[in-house]
Amino acid sequence: MAEIVLVRHGETTWSASHRHTSYTDLPLTPEGERQAREITGELGARRFAAVLSSPRLRALRTAELAGLAVTAVDEDLGEWNYGEYEGLTTAQIRQERPDWLLWTDGCPGGEQPEQVGTRLDRVLARATAFLDDGDVALVAHGHSLRVAGARWIGLPAGDGGRLRLDTATVSVLGHEHGRPVILRWNSPGRAAAPGAEPSPTPS
Repeated sequence: MAEIVLVRHGETTWSASHRHTSYTDLPLTPEGERQAREITGELGARRFAAVLSSPRLRALRTAELAGLAVTAVDEDLGEWNYGEYEGLTTAQIRQERPDWLLWTDGCPGGEQPEQVGTRLDRVLARATAFLDDGDVALVAHGHSLRVAGARWIGLPAGDGGRLRLDTATVSVLGHEHGRPVILRWNSPGRAAAPGAEPSPTPS
C-alpha cells in the first residue's frame, strides 16, 4: 500500500539556534543545503503521485535539493504560527512563563494546538486522496509535521510533542492491517548510493 512520506526541511540559522520560526522566511544554511541533498538516499526509488510543500522558502528549497518536484504548495503545511513568540527560544519564553509548553499552551497571537491539528487533518485528507495512485510526500516543518504524525494515528495534536523531529529527516506514515500507523520516524538523510536511480519525481 502507498505511503505518506514526511520531509522536514534542512537547517536554517534559526533552527540551529533553536529559535521558533513560522512565517519568517529564512533560507537554508550551507549545512542545511547539504542535509537536503542527502535526503535523496532516504527516498530511495520511490515514485510520488503528489508532492505537497509548505510555501516557506526553506521547505521549497529542501524539496528541490532532494529531487522532489513540488506538485502543489499548501498553506496548511506552514509551521505552527508562534505569534508573539516568533524568533524566541523556549528558554527566553520561560523567563516570562516558566511553565510554558507549546504543546499544551499554544502561543499568544498565534495558534493553539487544536488549530494546528485541524489544518494538518486537512493536509492528511488531501494526501490520502492520492494514495491510490502512489506515495505522497509532504515537505514542511518540525512542529507541523509532528502534529501530522500524531493526528495520523488518532492522537490529539498536543501529543506531537512526544515525536521528536530533527532537521532534514524523513518519516513514513502508512497502514498495518488497515489501521494508520507510523512506519518510520526521524530518519536522517543519507547520500544516494553510487549508481542509484535519479532522484524521484512525481509520476
